Amino acid sequence: MFPVNKPTPLKLRIPEGWPQPYDIFKDNPLTEEGFLLGRKLFYDGRLSKDGKFPCSSCHEQHAAFATFDHDFSHGFGGEFTDRNAPALQNMAWVNLYNWDGAFSTLEAQAVSPITAPNEMAENMDSVVLKIRKDKEYRDMFKKAFGSKEITPDRMLKALAQFSGMLVSSDSKYDRVMRGEDSFNSAEQNGYEIFKLHCEACHKEPLFTDNSFRNNGLKPDPQVPDYGRVKVTDDPADSFKFRVPSLRNLGVTQPFMHDGRFYTIPKSIEHYLSGIYNSPTLDSLLRKPIVLTEREKYNLTQFLYSLTDSVFIQNPAFKP
Repeated sequence: MFPVNKPTPLKLRIPEGWPQPYDIFKDNPLTEEGFLLGRKLFYDGRLSKDGKFPCSSCHEQHAAFATFDHDFSHGFGGEFTDRNAPALQNMAWVNLYNWDGAFSTLEAQAVSPITAPNEMAENMDSVVLKIRKDKEYRDMFKKAFGSKEITPDRMLKALAQFSGMLVSSDSKYDRVMRGEDSFNSAEQNGYEIFKLHCEACHKEPLFTDNSFRNNGLKPDPQVPDYGRVKVTDDPADSFKFRVPSLRNLGVTQPFMHDGRFYTIPKSIEHYLSGIYNSPTLDSLLRKPIVLTEREKYNLTQFLYSLTDSVFIQNPAFKP
């Protein structure tokens, strides 16, 4: 009998000083072969109806796996996505995915863009039929899962392994925290301002508390997005969206769930003078925040220090 080749176990890297991640791989053990298969699927246009829209078309590595410089991403048939594509980073420290927390696993989340008519516009069975014809895929599925059988479940597990391994923890901020670097005076002053006015929602070291909040954005009167209430049916969740991580802000613009702000200073200005009062507005934003021009500049410089050039250039994440 021929020996059975077992997949090579992989371990999620937990940066020093970080909290324990969620056990998102409990039913999907990480392996080198599964990760490599997921990476190939992530960059494969055959997961979309016309072959033009792989996962990577909305989640670009140079933009921390967000969509650079577009409020909404392009999809099948000239359509656009409904929300700004969030960065795929540190997903193992998240337990509900998407802007409204509609999905509790990475596997379930991946089905949404593949099947959405305005995104990849495919169905899982059709994708399976296409990639079953590819000998390289058949070999890769055998290495990852023990047989050449290609199923939607296995595809989703592989995609989850790739996206769940996208850990960003090597920004200047991280080097400072590890004692390997130091802030300049503007960054240091900005860090103090951040801790005073921003950290309640954007908690270190992930720079999010993973909560859902109404941050005072005035709804678009033409296409109002009601946020998490669409998931929970609880009116108290109206206009609430995930608190995004501030990591990699220097490359993930535009910002907010609808990409309405194209610069960090514009986003900061929203919290100073643009808050729209509504019944579900977060209580932390009911008291005005006042910053001088110098303080705004310093805060901006600190936020730029959260950009992780190692992550956005990591060859392990490239096709």
